[in-house]
Amino acid sequence: MKLFVGGLPFALNDEDLRRLFEAHGEVASANIVLDRATGRSRGFGFVEMPNAEQAETAIREVNGSELEGRVIKVEQAQERPRSGGGGQGRRGGGPRQRK
Repeated sequence: MKLFVGGLPFALNDEDLRRLFEAHGEVASANIVLDRATGRSRGFGFVEMPNAEQAETAIREVNGSELEGRVIKVEQAQERPRSGGGGQGRRGGGPRQRK
């Protein structure tokens, strides 16, 4: 089960996030989302736990807890639909032509 974890302290790294959830079961992956421009944490990440029961336990135990003065939010991750537009935006049609 993939979990969304928000409200993370900005100094937290992937290993810290993994340890936080390993207390509740097996963790397949733990990743903090980084800002592309600055390389700094955006304050949220994702944890994958192969055992759904352990993931549910982690949600109950970690959600609403406090870490370094921040309240952690944990919920099952929702898959974002991917658009097949190739980066064309809403209108599509490729690059703008200058006149």
